[in-house]
Amino acid sequence: MEQFLGFALPGVPYGCTYALVAVCLVLTYQATGVFNFAFGAQAFASAFVFTWLTQYHNWSGFEAFLVSVVVMGPVMGWAFDRLLFRHIPNANSTAKMVCSLALLVGIPSLLPVIFGPQNLDATSTILPFFNPNVVYFTILGTPINGIYLSTISVTIVVLILLTVLLRYTSLGLQMRAAVESRRLVQLDGVNANGVVAIAWVVSSFMASLAGVLLAPVFGAFNSEDYVTLTVTAIAAAAWALLRSMPIAAGVAVLIGVATTVLQGYISPNSLFNAAVVPSLPFLFLVAALLLLPGMRSLDASRDPMSTIDPPPPPIAATTRAPSMDRIIRVLWWVLFAGFCVSMLTWMPVAWATVFNNGLTYSIVLLSITLITGMAGQLSLCQATLAGVGAFTAAQLANHLGLNLLIGGLVGAALAAAVAVVLALLSLRLKGLGLALMTLAAALLFDATFFNETSVTGGAQGVSIQAKWLGTHAFFNFDGHAMFLLSLGVLIVAVVVVLLVRKGTVGRNLAAMRGSETATAGLGVNPTWQRIVVFALSGAIAGVGGLLHSLEQQVVSPTDWNAEISLVLVVLVVTTSVTTVEGAIQAGIGFFVTEQILTTVLPARIGASSLTVVLFAFGALTYASHPEGVLEYQKRKGTMRFERLFFAREAAAQEERAAPTITTSSANG
Repeated sequence: MEQFLGFALPGVPYGCTYALVAVCLVLTYQATGVFNFAFGAQAFASAFVFTWLTQYHNWSGFEAFLVSVVVMGPVMGWAFDRLLFRHIPNANSTAKMVCSLALLVGIPSLLPVIFGPQNLDATSTILPFFNPNVVYFTILGTPINGIYLSTISVTIVVLILLTVLLRYTSLGLQMRAAVESRRLVQLDGVNANGVVAIAWVVSSFMASLAGVLLAPVFGAFNSEDYVTLTVTAIAAAAWALLRSMPIAAGVAVLIGVATTVLQGYISPNSLFNAAVVPSLPFLFLVAALLLLPGMRSLDASRDPMSTIDPPPPPIAATTRAPSMDRIIRVLWWVLFAGFCVSMLTWMPVAWATVFNNGLTYSIVLLSITLITGMAGQLSLCQATLAGVGAFTAAQLANHLGLNLLIGGLVGAALAAAVAVVLALLSLRLKGLGLALMTLAAALLFDATFFNETSVTGGAQGVSIQAKWLGTHAFFNFDGHAMFLLSLGVLIVAVVVVLLVRKGTVGRNLAAMRGSETATAGLGVNPTWQRIVVFALSGAIAGVGGLLHSLEQQVVSPTDWNAEISLVLVVLVVTTSVTTVEGAIQAGIGFFVTEQILTTVLPARIGASSLTVVLFAFGALTYASHPEGVLEYQKRKGTMRFERLFFAREAAAQEERAAPTITTSSANG
């Protein structure tokens, strides 16, 4: 028993770190209706600024705490509410998730752009509460230092204060009412916007506080640590159904204790320790999603006024005047022919590599067009599926001598099988539940398969050799061959996606987005439709992952981790997640933008980070332009051009597209 307690007690402080974040997630969801994926990014930003001020500018811990937590935290929360989430209807859970994911991706990428590359170490940072280097007392041989004491005491105080706020004050009642229907609360004479703003300020303050408290635990700064921390807290909050802060805190402590107990009893060099212990939080999350019925209805709107929200606007291609449409089609073919000729003749090697990378990325992004644009489901593991396809093909070629292109088909089939398993596990989940399931799957792969050296080759990855493609002269790594191969596969993927959209599956998916129950009543099997679209998206992602790795000549786990999955969603949402051209524009646009920024900006400003920031800011417009900011600008430009040159035809087109309204007067 004493040995068990010796292993369990160190897990309590770690569990309290998870509990602090889990409690804040519950607060944000209960008070604002937003599941804040960006919580980890907020914590990372405040911890980054706190450590930067103390380490490079010799500020005292108290001064840095005032700036990074007391000022910076509430300001971030106020800005998020005032500029972004206030304008999203309560029922639009997809827009909330997309915007919070954009913040999760954009904020950590913005810090190196502002401050430059930094080598920060928070282990020596003096917190304004307790000295982390001092052991205050010992319990059963476990030293309790300032880090643990700060975390435990602050977690207890925060839990008590927030529980009292939400359950026993009029402000807490108004917060919970505003989540259900902000407009109805306003009709009752309550300043609903002000109430929700207070909730954002409080929760963001708590995020900053958690980040500063946890900085010494992580030591060196890495945004992925904060993402993993957030997912661990999400697992605890999920077991509380995002409602009860005491339950969320208790489960978080249990996860921390279970982790240290397993580490104590299992040999550090065993495969079980390497695979299961890092995966424990994700397994907790998956279990909550599968076992708790309440997790299936998180996105169910309780707002009786949600039906007054307008539908999303149509895409530009469906509203163009016929003459304008013919001109655009001719110009498109001219542009496509010019692009192909340029790539095969005069294009510099550096830019040929940029466009080849863009074409291969576009194939992976087409899988998001299928799963999100057509099926209306937000998947956060598409990079993982791409990695499955790439690593499978590379390992088959490496160990069995199988041709890499044939291995790519095997990899695509395996990626499709993984996607089908995810579809079966999440049959009763949608919206937020499905996003959490796929995110947990991506992080689970990062902690297990992608972390296994025998599978991924470690940090160096698996090198791809030219001989694995075949002996024909075409199969080499020059830009022309890679361009033709990537373009051919992209065309096939585009045709498949368009056929699915125009076929029975596409029409069924469109009907399911409106009402899955009504669609099932018409004899459509929603389960089969979801399995088909998941399998197709997995196969396309697997093929795209292999081609992109072919261009890089190496398959690296850092190219296909969970963070890249989030970036992929942000990219395609910025352009247009509902159109095929949106995926292509996102893939090529990302690498072209990165190349331009690399050329014009100094080396200290990371071009890759700034590119991610720009696309993340573009994704923030999803709430007002769900069709994509690029698609929105395209529609506006088309309308202006039509008014100038095809005014009569454009007016007739708008009249045909407008709904017919009939009126009648009683008694004449």
